[in-house]
Amino acid sequence: MSSSFPNPLTEKEEQHYVELMEQNDPKARLALIEHNLRLVAHIAKKYVSSIHSHDDLISIGTIGLIKAVNTYTSEKSTRLATYAARCIENEILMSIRASKRVKQEVSLSLPIGTDKDGNEISFNDILGSDTDEIVDSINLKIQAGKLRQAVSTALTPREKIVVTARYGLNGSDPLPQREIAEMLGISRSYVSRIEKRALEKLRDCLGEE
Repeated sequence: MSSSFPNPLTEKEEQHYVELMEQNDPKARLALIEHNLRLVAHIAKKYVSSIHSHDDLISIGTIGLIKAVNTYTSEKSTRLATYAARCIENEILMSIRASKRVKQEVSLSLPIGTDKDGNEISFNDILGSDTDEIVDSINLKIQAGKLRQAVSTALTPREKIVVTARYGLNGSDPLPQREIAEMLGISRSYVSRIEKRALEKLRDCLGEE
């Protein structure tokens, strides 16, 4: 997946874009984000597990990258890439720590206590025996998996950033176009165009299945 990302910037190129960003050039900010996505993928690879997929961690790490670009200035003593690496890793680690507080896999038949007669009670007993609800839940998870795969393969790096933030695909709260525009330093109408183009691609991709 990382092969689809733009090449990293040289130190001279990075300095050039940072200077333009400090002059409020939105294209420079986007360039700094996009050319560091390969760094996100590299860091995310270290934390892949049965619970956290590479694509999920890239989505989370990208938020850390955006925060790094938005807070970086040429006055810092380190390069943006070095500063961003710390922010990316921190964002991923915070997400992992948060997820550890939630049990990931629970068997519906696992005993969780007893009733007043001493009989074991499972999650199935609490949830009821509505098979349709369970099937719907499984189907929803399957569709979510297909959507994540489509986002990973069909979208450009910029479209992935917008769609992930817009619909909370990294587990965070969905953001309105206005906040995404402020985060990326571009206009809301530009975010809207990117989102529309991305959704058309996803619709075509999922429609083929």
